[in-house]
Amino acid sequence: MKREDSKHETDNIKRYQEEGYTANYIFENDRLVDSETKEIYNPEDIFIVAHHRYEGMSDPDDMSILYVIETKDKRKGTHLLGYGPMADLEEAEFFKDIPKANYSKNADINELT
Repeated sequence: MKREDSKHETDNIKRYQEEGYTANYIFENDRLVDSETKEIYNPEDIFIVAHHRYEGMSDPDDMSILYVIETKDKRKGTHLLGYGPMADLEEAEFFKDIPKANYSKNADINELT
């Protein structure tokens, strides 16, 4: 079943929360941290279930990627990453370092069932 495209990150975040992806991850000290449990994750501990890119309606430089994540300890949640000219380079490098094998074959949010 294809999902409808959403123009706003919050729409998809809410949809995924309803599906059990309730953890919120923050990037801190070159690691991803579960904001509730404070568990720390390295790139190899992260599995990307889906991702979706957004571009600002009025400012094309206002860009972000919503990552839908499962962790090595089976926690499920989301992380919103800004990208483009104003992106945090260390945070972007962290996501580039996630092994390709840790990306779902259905990582395109529109292809998930």
